Amino acid sequence: MELNTKEILKKKILDTQEMVRDYEMHAKNIQDAEIADLFRTFAEQSGHQARKLQEMLKKIDKKK
Repeated sequence: MELNTKEILKKKILDTQEMVRDYEMHAKNIQDAEIADLFRTFAEQSGHQARKLQEMLKKIDKKK
């Protein structure tokens, strides 16, 4: 089954949101400060990706 653009965007939004949660959780549980900081950075970057994907989804919805 092929997904259309809207369905792909929705899936990737969920994927990136889950990555944010995972990185944040791991950052809190890891004792190594350098790795914890890296995971916090990754969480922030994933959040930016999710936000951009959501903007694109809204753009597509407005066109219809």
